Parts: sequence; structure tokens; C-alpha cells
Amino acid sequence: MKTELYPLKFQPILKNKIWGGQKLKSLLNKTSTLPNVGESWEISDVEGDTSVVLNGVLKGQTLKMLLDHYKSDLLGDRNYKTFGNKFPLLIKFIDAKEDLSIQLHPNDELAAKRHNSFGKTEMWYVMQADDDANLIVGFNQEMTAEKYLKHLDDKTLTEILNFDKVKQGDTYFIEVGRVHAIGAGVMLAEIQQTSDITYRVYDWDRVDDQGNERELHNDLAIDAFDFEMEDNFRVSYERKKNQSNEMVSCNYFTTSMLHVTETILKQNTKDSFFIYMCVEGEAVIETEHGSELLKTGETILLPAVIKTYKITATNAKLLEVYV
Repeated sequence: MKTELYPLKFQPILKNKIWGGQKLKSLLNKTSTLPNVGESWEISDVEGDTSVVLNGVLKGQTLKMLLDHYKSDLLGDRNYKTFGNKFPLLIKFIDAKEDLSIQLHPNDELAAKRHNSFGKTEMWYVMQADDDANLIVGFNQEMTAEKYLKHLDDKTLTEILNFDKVKQGDTYFIEVGRVHAIGAGVMLAEIQQTSDITYRVYDWDRVDDQGNERELHNDLAIDAFDFEMEDNFRVSYERKKNQSNEMVSCNYFTTSMLHVTETILKQNTKDSFFIYMCVEGEAVIETEHGSELLKTGETILLPAVIKTYKITATNAKLLEVYV
């Protein structure tokens, strides 16, 4: 007999990064002895980094085990037909104490051919940013492969990149083929396809403790660029309270901002699981099979089989995600 599914929390998978800092520990209360925590993988089905349930009677089971056992009850019928026993999203919090490398991600076709992986379409929601902190997204002028390669060879790449000063609440949609980097001093929530494929094109000439530079992937990257992209990466969204304000809707996920200041009743009519990332305050999510407190920096997965639930808060901001 199957255990009834309920709101699921997972053990964060923390990643030490050369550019990581302390905010995930100090601001989001992640527990770690790692010196430079750059990422907290909240929900992951990436090979070798599968999430493990943290709460309730399914505690200790992996996301992979849940997918094998619950199938469409977890994902939804349509998603299960599309993805089978693979979870389609990777959910993260990221803290950049230093600039990340200049990078981009391949599309589904290239990623499947080269890496047997999904592509990596993603979005960012800025949770905190130091004064004058930037994101790098796209180019600051029309670009061709030839012009890009000349700047790369001349070590003048930063002259053609677009730097955006950011603040809390700013949201960006990063399509495959677009050059980008998270700048120093930015902490953000990231929603992306389940993929860990990154093509690094420039890493600020930095070295690790052993004096080694990180690998660059310029041969692979040049085919992955889309130099024709419009500058449509900045996301504007409504901010009405106690309702879902759509931010990004693409082939891979739909994300909304939900600013909760009372008790609201939610109906899942999407034939999908729902994910809630708490980016500010705290909220209680209540279903007939249990309730969970969701604090800033925590993430919860509501299986597709849960059709009605309540969210209660006095002042909480949640990113609401479905596929």
C-alpha cells in the first residue's frame, strides 16, 4: 500500500565553490562546515546529487525512489508521459561572494547529442544584493561570432558584455545560448532545467589554492551561442498580494510571485507538481495529509496528486513553480 503523499521537504545539497560565500549560512540558515558555500541544491535529480526527503514518513527516501514508486502521482500525468522517472527541474539558492565565470548553456539538442542531458534554460530571482552588485546578461551591442571571438582572443571580453546593477526582487530569464554571469555580492534563487552542463568561456584569470585555472570550454561554447537574441531577459511582473503573479512562462516551467499576507486557498488545476521557494518571511502550507512551516531559504514540493491546499502567512514572498 502506498503512503499518501504530502508536502515534501528535502535535505539541501550544499556545494563549495571558488566564488562562494557565507550568506547561505548566515541569511538562509544552511548548516555547513564548507568554507565557501556557493550553492544550495534544494531539489535535484542530477546524477550523483539526488535529493533526500527530510520530513514525514518518507524521510530518508530519495527523489529517485519517489519517482519510481509514485510516478504520475508525484509529477502529474502529462509530465510523467514527457519525463518518465526523471524530475524535470533543478532548484537552487546561490550566493556569489566573487564573480562567477562568464558562461552559457547549450540547448536541448546540443546537450542531448554531446552530454546525454537536458539543456539548461533558467531564471533568477534576486533575494539580496550588496550595493553596486551586478549581473552580466547578454552583450551591450549587436554581436557576431567573429566579433565575439576577436574580443575573446584580445582578452577584452568584458568590454562587450552587458552589466546590470540589481536589487532585491529583480528577475531575469536566461535562455540557452545567452552569455551570463552572477556578479559578486548577489544572492538569488535559481529555477532551471535538470542539467549541470555549463560552458565556461572566461574565468577572470583566477586560480585555485593549487595555482590551477579552471577549465574553459570555448570550443564547445561557440556552437552554443545564439548571437541573434533580443535583449528580453529582464522580467517585469505584477505584485498583487495573495494571488499568483506570473513572472516567467516557458516550455520548461512557469514561475509566479505569491506575496501572502493572509490565508489563501489554492487549487491545483495544472496536472503538475508545485514547488514553493520561500524568498522572504515564513508561511504554513496545509493539506489534508499534513502541514509544513516554510521559512526564508526553504523549499517545498507539493506532489501533483494534492489538488487543494491552504497557504497562511502575515507577510511572506514565495516563488511558485510548476511544469
